[in-house]
Amino acid sequence: QLQLVESGGGKVQPGGSLKLSCAASRFSLSYYTLGWFRQAPGQVREAVSCISSSGSSTDYADSVKGRFTISRDNAKNTVYLQMNNLRPEDTAVYYCAARIAMDGCTVVSGTSWGQGTQVTVSS
Repeated sequence: QLQLVESGGGKVQPGGSLKLSCAASRFSLSYYTLGWFRQAPGQVREAVSCISSSGSSTDYADSVKGRFTISRDNAKNTVYLQMNNLRPEDTAVYYCAARIAMDGCTVVSGTSWGQGTQVTVSS
């Protein structure tokens, strides 16, 4: 199981921005497709975005296209999620994941998860 640590969550007003980070300390993330998922209260966990190991390919849920940007810095062993123009419906716990399938940002056997970071969008 790979150990991942998210940071950057918080409370923001509608229209605001947050940048989430996810880092690993004991292994290299550079080999893996990485992703961000979120889970709102009473809802199933859903894929938000994913990025290939080289960073050349990305994918986004329709609900966040044009507002969120995923990126990675393999030298810093970190993946990011820049979230702009946040909406109340973006409120959720956000999780990063390593070792997922790029096709549909799909969870597979062996996917590792971070502990999650809360994002709250409210006025």
